[in-house]
Amino acid sequence: MNGYNGKFLRVNLTNGNISIEEPPESYYRRYLGCRGFIVEKLLTEVPAGADPLGPENKLIFALGPVTGQPLPGSGRNSIGAKSPLTGCFGEAEAGGFWGAELKRAGFDCIIVEGAAGKPVYLKIENGAAEIRDAGKLWGMEIADADRAVREELGDNYRTAAIGPGGENLVRFAAIINDVSHAAGRTGLGAVMGSKKLKLIAVKGSKAPDMADREKIIEMSRQLNKKVKEKPTPFSVYGTGSTMEQYEAIGNLPIRNFQGGHFPTVKELTPQRMKEKGYWDTMESCYGCAMRCKKKLNRLSEPWPVDPIYGGPEYETLAALGSNCGIDSVEAVIKGHEICGRYGIDTISAGGTIAFAMELTEKGILTRTDTDGIDLSFGNGVAMVEMLQKIAYRKGFGNILAEGSRKAAQIIGKGAEDYAIHVKGNEIPMHEPRYKQGLGLHYSAHGSGADHCTGIHDDVVNLKALDGVDIAEAVPSTELSPRKTRILYLFGMWRQVANYLGICIFLPWRQQQLMEATEYITGWPMSYWRLMKTAERGMTLTRIFNLREGITAKDDVLPKRFFSSPAEGPMKSTAVDPEKLAEAQKIYYQMLGWDEKGVPTYARLVELDIEWANKYIERTAS
Repeated sequence: MNGYNGKFLRVNLTNGNISIEEPPESYYRRYLGCRGFIVEKLLTEVPAGADPLGPENKLIFALGPVTGQPLPGSGRNSIGAKSPLTGCFGEAEAGGFWGAELKRAGFDCIIVEGAAGKPVYLKIENGAAEIRDAGKLWGMEIADADRAVREELGDNYRTAAIGPGGENLVRFAAIINDVSHAAGRTGLGAVMGSKKLKLIAVKGSKAPDMADREKIIEMSRQLNKKVKEKPTPFSVYGTGSTMEQYEAIGNLPIRNFQGGHFPTVKELTPQRMKEKGYWDTMESCYGCAMRCKKKLNRLSEPWPVDPIYGGPEYETLAALGSNCGIDSVEAVIKGHEICGRYGIDTISAGGTIAFAMELTEKGILTRTDTDGIDLSFGNGVAMVEMLQKIAYRKGFGNILAEGSRKAAQIIGKGAEDYAIHVKGNEIPMHEPRYKQGLGLHYSAHGSGADHCTGIHDDVVNLKALDGVDIAEAVPSTELSPRKTRILYLFGMWRQVANYLGICIFLPWRQQQLMEATEYITGWPMSYWRLMKTAERGMTLTRIFNLREGITAKDDVLPKRFFSSPAEGPMKSTAVDPEKLAEAQKIYYQMLGWDEKGVPTYARLVELDIEWANKYIERTAS
């Protein structure tokens, strides 16, 4: 096959067995890559009811056909497992160079099963793998572990690692590629920690052949030229350059999504960070001219900050900043570094701390509960201190390390009303009252609230919808059948990147992605085929969740979004729960699911996954 190595690596950490599997070409055609591989393996191999932090769970690293090919944005890989944060299908993506290195090392997927009795790491080089002792690495921060293993093996290895957050089973621990690229969401770092797997070091020398290399090289040349001649805001500032606009329109999360105003938002922007001399230049992932990552300068005051962990992007600036009522960018930069050092997700970390801050505001928590720390909105010092406690599960940090949903259950006293999550996954930094199509997506998505798939209503204009059968754009705050149709058509398309192993930041047109996939694999490609691949994965994800007891009753948004903020740009806007319920029903029907959100047998046959019907409990009507 072109574009693939044709090999999956299976590593059993319990007995030390390592084997190589060669799935048939039909498997690759059906599931394509990344998320497609992950959900098929989790559904067929992880037993129902498995403890996410037990040896029966499996941790899967998967690549797509585009990963590691000479195209901008091709440095992506996906990681999946049953999530310890949600109990649902868990998946996250990361950029950097690790995924491309794994492709050159000879594998398309790694299936890690069982659990080691002592800390280990996995070494992979050009088609061979071995389990090695990681006793000296255990307890190290991310950069220290990366440095130590490259001193041991050689400098040309790339690592995907966990820090103390994963080792201590923080339920939103991340897996970090190349020290500064996080697969942050759904707590996959905790799964890796439960298996006593510190890191995976990879080295390779040859990527698989492509069907038409010359066309891919020419496409790469044209895309890189376009990015250089017409830089996007991502190339200039990374993400976060629109924070002032977001505050003005009501999309910026403020004080645990309470809304209102945040007049000092400018202090959090990358523009302001640059004015202060905190960064000057941009870095990139594998083979990409976008260069959207801020290269941080070393800071010494008021906290020392090691620039090796990169600079904060929008989600971090808002999660640790405005959503915690904090306007000190220095505190946010330090918080970002702590999350990088210890390997924890900045979105869930910020959302969980913001939740605790609101409980403090409401009098549900006091300093007696929080180890004497004043967890008031705006207290950057407290946020920094609490992040360190979370990573090591010390004191009150041990409770917050469970994530906001579980922490609320422990705290009680009505704390559940202030935990802003979907299915246990903290909501990303985009306001569902403003982006109501995205809110619908949050509610129904298989891994909980996810901002990298679905739609961002305010940018879904006719130009963005080019190539999709939609005649007119719809207002951002509208939640209607026609908005649901846009989510189905365009939102499904936005999931395609997570099967190909490609970054969504590049200015890809639908036609270009189809052509790129065809030039790499040699398989005739179409918009319909890629859409069906994404829908197949989405349906299998639904079945996985149904098997774990997660049903339509869990497709909910926090009640907070059903009322308007007391002030600010959204003071007269809310999500109508009846319209949301109606939109969900329509969305289910479009996906071929019944009124209970269960995929019909006919749709399984249509998607060529009728085998999955055995995982669905069907009752006679």
